[in-house]
Amino acid sequence: MKAIKSTLLCAALALVLGTPALAAGEPTPGKQEKPAKPAKRAPKRSALLPVVPHPDATDSKELTGQVVYQVLLAEVALQRGRTDFASQAYADLAVRTRDPAVLERAIEVAGYARRFDRVLQLARLWVQIEPESKRAQQVLVGVMVMSNQLDDLAPQLISMLQADKDALPANLLALNRMFARSPNRQSVLQLIVKVTAPFPDLAEAHYAVAVAANAANEHERAEAEARRARVLRPDWEIGALLQAQLQARESPTEAIATLQEFVEKYPNARDAQLHLARALVGEKRYAEAKVLFEQLLLAYPNHPDVVFPVAILALQENDRTLAEAQLKHLVTLDFPDKSAPYYYLGQLAEERQNSDEALAYYRQVGLGEHFLPAQIRSAGILLRQGKLDDARAQLHQAAATNPQLSIQMLIAEAALLRDAKQTEAALALLETALEEQTDQPELLYESALLAEKLERTELMESRLRKLIELQPDSAQAYNALGYSYADRNTRLPEARQLIEQALKLAPNDPFILDSMGWVLYRQGDLEGAMTHLQRAYAQRQDPEIAVHIAEVLWSMERKDEAQGSLREALKKHPENKELQEALKRFSP
Repeated sequence: MKAIKSTLLCAALALVLGTPALAAGEPTPGKQEKPAKPAKRAPKRSALLPVVPHPDATDSKELTGQVVYQVLLAEVALQRGRTDFASQAYADLAVRTRDPAVLERAIEVAGYARRFDRVLQLARLWVQIEPESKRAQQVLVGVMVMSNQLDDLAPQLISMLQADKDALPANLLALNRMFARSPNRQSVLQLIVKVTAPFPDLAEAHYAVAVAANAANEHERAEAEARRARVLRPDWEIGALLQAQLQARESPTEAIATLQEFVEKYPNARDAQLHLARALVGEKRYAEAKVLFEQLLLAYPNHPDVVFPVAILALQENDRTLAEAQLKHLVTLDFPDKSAPYYYLGQLAEERQNSDEALAYYRQVGLGEHFLPAQIRSAGILLRQGKLDDARAQLHQAAATNPQLSIQMLIAEAALLRDAKQTEAALALLETALEEQTDQPELLYESALLAEKLERTELMESRLRKLIELQPDSAQAYNALGYSYADRNTRLPEARQLIEQALKLAPNDPFILDSMGWVLYRQGDLEGAMTHLQRAYAQRQDPEIAVHIAEVLWSMERKDEAQGSLREALKKHPENKELQEALKRFSP
């Protein structure tokens, strides 16, 4: 016989109210966990259900015979996939016998049949028959949560919470997880306010309301409840973290101050220290973050959550030696996914021009956000070693084993061909793919850029205009077309309109700011050009932007500044040929 786990019907509560108190590493408030998936099999029974005939039955022997027959009938129907028939048979039997064991089985089968209306009716009957049964209460509450029937839920939840005083704080903390899938966040908030009302002196009750209020976008109420929780439990790390998280939305500085105050009073609060250090990095207060991370590293030298941010901060501050040491230490520690440290170790090896070591590290990067860039960097190394065929084969293999990345791998392959001075072959590769996927946005965009390199401007324009038609919110498409006109010093009014549209869609994109600066330069607005170019360079110190700035400075007769800006840019990008050529051009 097929088996269904009984958690099918009470996962929403049995898992939640059965959990221990939240540890310091509990996921941040508001993060939704996936509910347990319904199992695909019905419960296997080694014997017939023990059935106690209802006291009102006039002939117990006759009723027992009917019960045995109906159980067999329902189980055979279930085995043959006739789930609705089995569910109806068990429901009828449960109503007639009013036996808790039959009711529980009937609820399981009804859940398997996806008849949640029947589940709810049977669960109510079970609670009516056994009002003190925790199992019955859990099932009823679980079904009401799953069916989003929140209006009548408060009394049941309060009763269950009050029945288990020892687990009450933990259950209050876990309360919001029950309603992770509920679409009406206001209804959830109102329910949690009712449920927590009998426990006004518990910080966990105010925590639960704060999380619900935040999810319902009642941010002021959320912060007020978080503050109340802190008053009730000043030393509670989870409460301090929640308060800081809520504050960070409006004022990262205020959130940092809250965490600093807490850490000063409770110096052993590791999670608060970690959150504080990360918040300092987020606000680019690197020196303060470094001091805090160094303290954490002394206390927790083998904790991945400490070692990894220390390594990343070292990279940020260009301390390659410390970064590499910490990353190498990190991959020796016990944690599940080491792709990120291996990726950064590969980058460091590349910088030292140790290609074999870099390739070895990149090979250890698994699926995830670093997989694609690791494959592209590996292919780039092979290309620089003169192994174009090997580089392409690697990308082919990665695409074959990860079909969801096939387009990105194809574009990476085209980039390899372009860098190998085989631009025609690169474009042909994308053209072939476009024959099968005529409206694929990334292929349209990349093929347009290659067409421009080959001076096939009509093809470039047609591809970008098609992309704009398909994706009218594609800032990059507007920008690419507008910049192409500006760079060729043609159709400048249209170029400016296109770039202005791109800026509306992505007002802080450094490359779009650069394009606006360039089109303003072409139109003779040197001051406006310089303003946009400097904004762009402040966000991304890209060599092409640096050359544009030098060009505008030279036109403004600020020739010394033009030369100085190029020399500064060359310090950061000493191998860049565009910068080298520009410095020669602007030298007396």
